[in-house]
Amino acid sequence: MPDLIAGPAITEFFRDGFEESAWRWETRREYGVPHESEDFQRFLRGEPTPHDIDRPWLVTMRALRQQGKSVARVRVLDEPPTDYQRWLLEDVLDSVDAGEDIRYLARSEADNLAVSMQDFWLFDSHTIGVFHYNGNASLGMELRQDPGEVAAACHIRELAEPRARPAAEVVRRVRSSM
Repeated sequence: MPDLIAGPAITEFFRDGFEESAWRWETRREYGVPHESEDFQRFLRGEPTPHDIDRPWLVTMRALRQQGKSVARVRVLDEPPTDYQRWLLEDVLDSVDAGEDIRYLARSEADNLAVSMQDFWLFDSHTIGVFHYNGNASLGMELRQDPGEVAAACHIRELAEPRARPAAEVVRRVRSSM
């Protein structure tokens, strides 16, 4: 098994792991993140989910924005969204407010791109962090600098980003359809 950056260490990596930009291709229907499970179960029961604008990820995103670094992602969204995807939409605007540019691409549109549906982060267009999973549980992110893999990741970004819709627009649309 390769060396993996996992859990809170991913947030730590963001503090100084790249110079200018990080871009995420997020394709899974659900993520088994242990620290999220209680809030997700609360959401499924119809209970309000707490919004913690001081959680480590958001603090890091605000700091990166102040440093002039950009963090963006395109999330592939099922139609209709899975329960997990609907739950992510509940507080996605907290991440946007913290500085992330989060966009959504319908799964049918993503499938039409004919690209890899493996999750990754692309750092400064020269390093990718490829995620490894056991079922829905992330085992961590493996950093790679293979030129072919990096070029493929850049190509996915070039195709997906202009087709994806801003999070605020998607939140409005999904909420109005419920």
